Formats: sequence, C-alpha cells, structure tokens
Amino acid sequence: MGRYKVRKLMKEAKLYSKQPKARHFNRATEEQFELPNKLSRNFNPTIPNQVWTGDITYIWAGGRWGYLAIVADLYARRVVSYSVSDKADSQLVISALDMAWSLRGKPKALMFHSDQGCQYLLVAFRHRLSRYGIIQRVSHRGNCWDNAPTERLFRSLKSE
Repeated sequence: MGRYKVRKLMKEAKLYSKQPKARHFNRATEEQFELPNKLSRNFNPTIPNQVWTGDITYIWAGGRWGYLAIVADLYARRVVSYSVSDKADSQLVISALDMAWSLRGKPKALMFHSDQGCQYLLVAFRHRLSRYGIIQRVSHRGNCWDNAPTERLFRSLKSE
C-alpha cells in the first residue's frame, strides 16, 4: 500500500501521526582534570596487576544488543574479568571490577585506566575504586589512542 493511500485512509478515519521529538544530547566540553592521564600511553608495565584498563562495548547476542564491560591487565594484555548486561550502567562496570578484584587476589598499588565514559566517572564506581585502594586515571576526552590496548581487545573480539 502506498503512502498516498495510507494518508487518505488515515484522513478518512481522522487519525494523525505523531512525530517523535528530536533528542538533544549534551556533550561534555571539559575534561576531568582531577583524574589526569598519568599513563600517558606508557602501555608497558613491569609487573602484573600494576595497571588495569577498562572499557565498554556493545555486542549482538541472542537476537538483541547487550553491553560488555571488561577489565584487562596491561602487563599480560589479557582480559582479567568481564560483565555483560542489557544496560550500560555503573553496575555493569562495578561488577567487572569486583570480579577482577576477587580473582586477582586484591592487588596493592594498582592503577585503573579508562576513557571518560560516564559509567567510569560516576560516584558509585569511584567509591568502589577508593575502597579497594585503586588509583583512577582517565584518557583525554575523545582520544581513543589513550586507551588503545583495550580498544584493540574489542577489535579482536568483534573481528574474530
């Protein structure tokens, strides 16, 4: 059935389509300077459990989209823990961090590096890092190269 026919039938039935409102997203214009990028692309730690990185990606599984959060150890370049959810919220990244913390034996003098995603900047996640004694550092805004090892892991996951 063509659009003109549909329009005519809708007019006869006195039905009117409602257009969705445009969504406006706010982009952060300032960086989080209280969490500087101390890693500075030095992706070669000298011992395990010295620097962990984290990020979130979306995956298609079971006929719908889901979110995968990982925690990776930069020394071994391997995923330490992960969490999967249908929502990209702070609980997703907190559960991935909790799993890594328990599996790796509660390491000391640890740095956690991520991008400036809202899940990693929320108070709940930052409190969990503080409780574990983990120092948080974030990438520069809009610069994927500052979190390149984690982005590379996601690329491998999605292409293989």
